Amino acid sequence: MRDAWNWQKLLVEGRSATLERKPDLVDSVAILQHPSVYTMGTRSSERFLHFDKQNPPFDLHQTERGGEVTYHGPGQLVMYPILNLRFYKMDLHWYLRSLEEVVIRAIWSACGVRASRIDGLTGVWIGDQKVAAIGVRVSRWITYHGLAVNVDVDIAPFKNIVPCGIANKSVGNIISLLELGLTSGIQHEFSHQQCRDTSGNYSFEIETSKINDAKALLKVIHHCLVDEFSKVFEVELVVPTLAGPVSSS
Repeated sequence: MRDAWNWQKLLVEGRSATLERKPDLVDSVAILQHPSVYTMGTRSSERFLHFDKQNPPFDLHQTERGGEVTYHGPGQLVMYPILNLRFYKMDLHWYLRSLEEVVIRAIWSACGVRASRIDGLTGVWIGDQKVAAIGVRVSRWITYHGLAVNVDVDIAPFKNIVPCGIANKSVGNIISLLELGLTSGIQHEFSHQQCRDTSGNYSFEIETSKINDAKALLKVIHHCLVDEFSKVFEVELVVPTLAGPVSSS
């Protein structure tokens, strides 16, 4: 958790320091999974914690993002875009809705299930269960933090909190919803699914992987998130040759 957090802060601080002298057109995107951890936003309330803050079930970090407490863990894909919104649209609401759109499109591309928004709330739902949370920070129009998609994450740790401060909505993960058949139009196999960015530089193909294969589902949603991000934000994503974040230009 701290490595990803520090990477974001260093990148944002470096870009902010040179913004006026040398505007940087190169943005970055990282997609990863965290070990089990709770995070709170800048103004998060402790009333949404069902445990003693001094003795949490997992590590607890207070971060700079907006929003209330949430949980991150294995089986959840976290995307951290570091974007200069001066080169997109200087509108935080547009940015949040665009991140939601990336997730909605990626879920549809990966498994043929229609996810949606709920008016007045930030995030993505399948039916009445929230499968993606969004919490961001913008400093001098440079974004950090981002979104988290529940693919095969353990839902139990969410019971120790009021996720995102929303008490009347439940949290779900995609693989459980597919297995239980709670959505319409479910595909029981990924048949020749393919995701590719607009430049053709980044592609992935999976054939006849069962929906209860968590590794396969994580892999295809990971690649579809990259694909749909490139389309929604109209960027060319380039995979670095060394392990690290994905850059865009």
